[in-house]
Amino acid sequence: MAIAENGSSFLDDDRDGLPAEKLFSKGYSYTYDDLIFHPGYIDFATDSVDLSTNLTKHIRLTTPCISSPMDTVTEAQMAAAMASVGGVGFIHYNNLATEQAELVRKAKNQRVGFVADPVCMKPSDLVAKIDILKPNRGFSSVLVTEDGGVGSKLLGVVTSRDVDFVTNRLTELGEVMTTDLITAPAISSFEEASKRLIKSKKSLLPLVTNNGELAGLLCRTDLKRMSSNPSLGAPSLDHNGRLLVGAAIGTRDTDKERLELLVKAGVNVVILDSSQGDSIYQKEMLAYIKRAYPELDVVAGNVVTMRQARHLIDAGADALRVGMGSGSICTTQEVCAVGRGQATAVYQTSLLANSLGVPVIADGGISNSGHIVKALNLGASTVMTGSFLAGTEEAPGDYFYQDGLHLKKYRGMGSLEAMAKGSDSRYLGDKSRLKIAQGVSGAVADKGSVFKLIPYTMHAVRQGFQDLGVHSIYAAHGNRALRLEVRTGAAQVEGGIHGLVSYEKKRF
Repeated sequence: MAIAENGSSFLDDDRDGLPAEKLFSKGYSYTYDDLIFHPGYIDFATDSVDLSTNLTKHIRLTTPCISSPMDTVTEAQMAAAMASVGGVGFIHYNNLATEQAELVRKAKNQRVGFVADPVCMKPSDLVAKIDILKPNRGFSSVLVTEDGGVGSKLLGVVTSRDVDFVTNRLTELGEVMTTDLITAPAISSFEEASKRLIKSKKSLLPLVTNNGELAGLLCRTDLKRMSSNPSLGAPSLDHNGRLLVGAAIGTRDTDKERLELLVKAGVNVVILDSSQGDSIYQKEMLAYIKRAYPELDVVAGNVVTMRQARHLIDAGADALRVGMGSGSICTTQEVCAVGRGQATAVYQTSLLANSLGVPVIADGGISNSGHIVKALNLGASTVMTGSFLAGTEEAPGDYFYQDGLHLKKYRGMGSLEAMAKGSDSRYLGDKSRLKIAQGVSGAVADKGSVFKLIPYTMHAVRQGFQDLGVHSIYAAHGNRALRLEVRTGAAQVEGGIHGLVSYEKKRF
């Protein structure tokens, strides 16, 4: 090969990596860790990177991160938190239809900064009950209402100071509770309530209706934490100014009744939840939803090939969920011998879907901010995370200690434990006599709050985009200059932490 004096011919061959279309045409199935991007030219600041994106054809988000519809990941608190940070959460359906609808309603009614479901007890409850719940729930105060729940008349509050020196733990809360309370109207804005709480020098500010019924709570600890967290940016709101909330459903006839309840509860988008979405069942359910609720956006999947993607797009999908067997607790590839490496799946399906204006959700395989950078630059519009968000304060379940570690339970929806509650329909196994697991149950470490984890993670993603010389997700999808290489096992080790006797790895 002739080389020009300035060496320009080197820039025209594959010595500096391969373009994505060439790399992914070689018949290999790549994961995110298999690949590394080459840096680009930087002529902009990190904060100028635009991560706004489309969840579906019609729904726009400011943060390209959504939570998975798993029963150890997304219920009302997670869905509200994800919408508050500019993403969205999909509430699982491993429950009764009425229960799922209530979770949607509860999430949509939450407001950023306020506790919508504080710990409440009745005046007849015993101090010992606090002793039992406190280690797992982590609260330091209990609100006492007439019937022991939100929406009931507020009678008092019990803090550690009220019970620390109560020797008889069978004492009723009504005997020790503090009744001299400072409250705020239920309609107070976050700014108004914050000022009142700070001025009161109290640890809690209950929000009450005109009838004295408990409607919510603002905590000094939460206020301090929010003030120290990064800016949350614009939340995801619907046309009525309420938090954007998604939910998962199946494809059985009973899911039509479930869908009706979800729509009445105000759900904004639904996802047809199946490990293998290229089926007559999804096509028929898509057709039904488009007839019955033409304004409701529907995410279909999961798929990993162009052929599968085309089938669901032609059936009317407003977005595709991509990934099969790539989740940390999923064993589909091992058990069923089907699936695809997630990097390859995202690139190939996005190539088709993006050309037709249908956004892709990269579902599975996300363990760090670098994986998010790779997914978005390979064509995904958003990433769906399960294990990455499991273990946060907003995830369902209580914390527990094991071998000195602070943990939360996390399980795959294909695990026998989850299938026993009903998730086997996701694997088309609800009518099967034998139950075969396609997932496992386990535990993950405490990750703190979504309100800190997501903003810091998104800043790291922006830094990745800056290093690539890419200004936005929109620009990434049309970036023909992107170059990649496949990493050897040794290169992957070199790219991680190595050669140390010990180290402490902090997220931020």
